Amino acid sequence: MSSRYAYRRTLANRLSMYKEQREARNVRSVNHYSSPNMSYPNATQMAKITSVNHVWKQGDRYYKLAHKHYGDKKLWWLIAWFNLAPTESHLVTGQRIRIPLPLEAALSFLRES
Repeated sequence: MSSRYAYRRTLANRLSMYKEQREARNVRSVNHYSSPNMSYPNATQMAKITSVNHVWKQGDRYYKLAHKHYGDKKLWWLIAWFNLAPTESHLVTGQRIRIPLPLEAALSFLRES
């Protein structure tokens, strides 16, 4: 299974402004992942993907849709990314979103970008 953290650098944050938090947690640094550089699929990549339409309704969550369609709630980010809506708050009730399928095809062009 692919992770959204795959192939990303880990950065150790030792900035003085976080000194209290580090001391409270008894750690020397806090690790952060570098920001991903993920481009949206081009026409050739889109041709490899089908999608399921879903009308957003009250109570919907990306992780629930990921579990339903992929069997893994941790893949919620793929649905968010594919719909260019990073969080559920970017969606409104009644909005149509697409669930990219098959999963391996959707993940494969992430590795190509």
